[in-house]
Amino acid sequence: MEGVTRLSQPPEHAVLARDLRLTLGSGGSAVEILKGIDLAVPQGQTLALLGPSGSGKSSLMSVLSGLERATSGTLSVAGQDFAGMDEDALARARRGRIGVVLQAFHLLPTMTALENVATPLELAGMAQARERAEAELAAVGLGHRLTHYPSQLSGGEQQRVAIARALAPRPSLVFADEPTGNLDAKTGAAVIELLFARRAEAGATLLIITHDEHLARQCERVVSLADGRIASDNGACVSGA
Repeated sequence: MEGVTRLSQPPEHAVLARDLRLTLGSGGSAVEILKGIDLAVPQGQTLALLGPSGSGKSSLMSVLSGLERATSGTLSVAGQDFAGMDEDALARARRGRIGVVLQAFHLLPTMTALENVATPLELAGMAQARERAEAELAAVGLGHRLTHYPSQLSGGEQQRVAIARALAPRPSLVFADEPTGNLDAKTGAAVIELLFARRAEAGATLLIITHDEHLARQCERVVSLADGRIASDNGACVSGA
């Protein structure tokens, strides 16, 4: 596929970033958001990007997931050169390989739970999209809510649909940006337990963006950001750099 670099063997790292920088605006109004990020994430690891609002963690997720292009630096994601791709190539590279779970759910209100999960699969040309979507919804405990619309679902159920949508393509890398931010503590805990369980079953790498230290401690590794830089890393992995 044009614009997507493939490796003959699976890469050692799900993410490998070197001196990654992101600047928004230009001239005197330019603001440097990411200020030289070095990060190596082995395949299959669960990692929390921890930091307060404005630390750059959501911007880093956007760059690592291919939703935003870095201004400079090198970035390999699932063995593909994200730094060298244009927006169209990044979209193709993400498809089926990267799943994203957002705080605001972003479900389509005019589609049922089943349609919200199946439609992206259908657009990607995946075989048996509706069957796969139904199986994924059943796996997150919503097999009885297939025909319900988002407005008919609780916040926790909507987030479960979002998790099913992210994991249905069987991605090797999953990003979750404040996945419990709109949920009460009990519902949030149940959603996180489900997210970790589904990730383990898929053998995917999981990066969670959060300001919640309790949630971060559930991950194998915690990377703290401050002012666009990595402030601490309790499990740095730099092999293969």
